[in-house]
Amino acid sequence: MFSPPPINHQQARMILPQGTRDVLPPEWAWREHLRGKVAAQFSSWGYQGVELPALELQNPQHPQDSRAFKLIDSGGEVLALRSEFTTAVQRLVRLRFPGGPFPLRLQYGGRLWLRSQASELGRLREFTQLGVELIGVSTPQADAELLALSLSTLQAVGVRAQLEVGHPGFLDALLEDAGLPDTLKGQLHDVLDRKSGPDLSALLASAGLGGELERTLSVVNELYGGPEVLAQARRLPLGMRAAAALAHLEQVAELFGQERLLFDLGMSRRYLYYSGFTFRAYAEGSPRQILGGGRYDSPNYDSPDGAAQGGLSGAGFALGLERLTEVAARHLPPEPEVVLALDTAGAEHARSLGLIAEGCWTGDLGELARYAALRGIRRTVRGTGFGTLAELTGAGEATA
Repeated sequence: MFSPPPINHQQARMILPQGTRDVLPPEWAWREHLRGKVAAQFSSWGYQGVELPALELQNPQHPQDSRAFKLIDSGGEVLALRSEFTTAVQRLVRLRFPGGPFPLRLQYGGRLWLRSQASELGRLREFTQLGVELIGVSTPQADAELLALSLSTLQAVGVRAQLEVGHPGFLDALLEDAGLPDTLKGQLHDVLDRKSGPDLSALLASAGLGGELERTLSVVNELYGGPEVLAQARRLPLGMRAAAALAHLEQVAELFGQERLLFDLGMSRRYLYYSGFTFRAYAEGSPRQILGGGRYDSPNYDSPDGAAQGGLSGAGFALGLERLTEVAARHLPPEPEVVLALDTAGAEHARSLGLIAEGCWTGDLGELARYAALRGIRRTVRGTGFGTLAELTGAGEATA
């Protein structure tokens, strides 16, 4: 495959917006191969494909509104470029499948855009996600299915990964039972998700909190590891909601296989709509998350008051195609031989044999020879005969 010369990064920064990049032929082929493998895996589990508009109506209730690109159309309406998929899929389901049938299994793939660059996205502001949504059911079996599908999808493209699971509802319940204000709860979610013991102590001290709450949160901050983490959490002073969240997580883990999971009970939600279990995957040897998802009881952001009413329960996950291209084992099938076709009949014959046939654009044999050398094309075809360019243009006998 033809590889272009190295990029001039300084020149690229002057031409391309920050957080965007060109995809050249070798990587494009690899990405499309991975995209096809992932979509096929999703389909084999019953997830049907949908395509969603890249342009959406701007909505201040949208979870990514502050980070979305916005534009105004000719009629003065404010639009936004798609910044995440779950709310878009939820909108589609409310509009197109109001009566199901549930559970509804859908898959999607496409570009997303964000104004601010995120380190977890490799500083990209334009990127591609592939994902699934399992909508209309909220059972442990459904959650275990998503864990199994996520792992099998990564395995299908040669990625060995470790799954981490948590339940923001567990942490929510602990903080709500303590009667903490929303601002402080948000700060504690962030600190516990980062596993920062010093920041946790400082935050609790600045809020004048201590005693049993400090001891409980200090334990939660350390609740990361294998199945023993669940037993340790059971020994904490839990209210009904926290106990129910833990029980759900235990059921999911039992169905999937506890020994195959790492548990992080301080795991916070990536989006505010996540209300149940959440999970993420890390490829071996990579510190950055490759896949993430969770359960939600999604609010209906399209309702007139933006209230959290009318949403559908569901769960899903998404993986980043850019990240996948970095960590997936490169097992591209061999590319068919490329030949140079001297006539239409030769091009059709070569393609019928499964070869790639490039047509001639000139009768200048010197130009064709130079191009073939640069592309690494060794054979030409005319009619049903193959040979070198010299052989098929009169300098030698064609080979059959």
